[in-house]
Amino acid sequence: MSATSSRLVSAADLILTAPAVSPAEPGTSTGSALPGVGARGVAELLARRLAADPARPLVTFYDDATGERVEFSATTLDNWVAKTANLLVDTLGLGPGGQVAMDLPPHWLALVIALATWSASGELLVVEQSQDRAETGPQVPEPPAATPLDALFVAQDRLDAAADRGADETVALSLRPLGGRLTRSVPGVLDYAVEVPPHGDRFGAPPAPAAQLDLVRVALRTAATWQLGASDRLLVTAGPSSATGLLGGLLAPLAAGASIVLCRRPDPDVLVRRIQAERVTAIVATPPTVDVAPTVDVAPTVDEVAVAATAGIRVLHLPGSG
Repeated sequence: MSATSSRLVSAADLILTAPAVSPAEPGTSTGSALPGVGARGVAELLARRLAADPARPLVTFYDDATGERVEFSATTLDNWVAKTANLLVDTLGLGPGGQVAMDLPPHWLALVIALATWSASGELLVVEQSQDRAETGPQVPEPPAATPLDALFVAQDRLDAAADRGADETVALSLRPLGGRLTRSVPGVLDYAVEVPPHGDRFGAPPAPAAQLDLVRVALRTAATWQLGASDRLLVTAGPSSATGLLGGLLAPLAAGASIVLCRRPDPDVLVRRIQAERVTAIVATPPTVDVAPTVDVAPTVDEVAVAATAGIRVLHLPGSG
């Protein structure tokens, strides 16, 4: 048996190194027609979607453990992203290149925080879990970050594990339906549900750093390889601590003008019906990984290939993920 350990990794490094793709513009005719071609950063990808199709659903979120279902148009999601970016800059003091870490399960708010961090020209880091130590052996603490984190966004039930991450500001999210507040106040911790609503729903994104151009190019290349279009709806179960969740489940569909059906703690018994009801056209497959210790988000294993075959839709893999 092994125990889990975790570390903070750069989301950009995770995206750019995990898939076997190079950060170059797609050369196919499908790729050249993608609405994200020429975008100068992640904020511009969202802005283009907002301008082209503000009302169509962009993200539909399910939590099968609670029965929650919420849907966001580009307009609504952009409002959340703008408010969160304003929180980062005005309340948390984030400047270009500042570090923002995120320790969240698959959730629509994880997408918001990722987009807001990139929109504010920050560097996004995510918590990556691995299983590499004997269960009976002592756990080695994560080494301190080279530079302090400007902010850490963390699920309320993960606060204890996040206590030593060295963030200037910690923002906790209850992840309860309807954007509920924390179930208890925690000294020194901000409540996202309290802090974000007063902020403005417009944000003037500064010029994106050069590294974001690589993210956009890889997103475009992935969307072109998958032959995505505006009519596609992608079912995603991967979390935001993986290239599959960030690239396959957010940036690639955004670059293609597609939409996302994000499922937390998915119930395999309802997925085929959901695919039909939501008019899903493809599943973004999660690559096989070693098992990690159970968490509150543990759910029945989803055989995505079998589900896709039953529903008669495509299975999408990131290049290099099997």
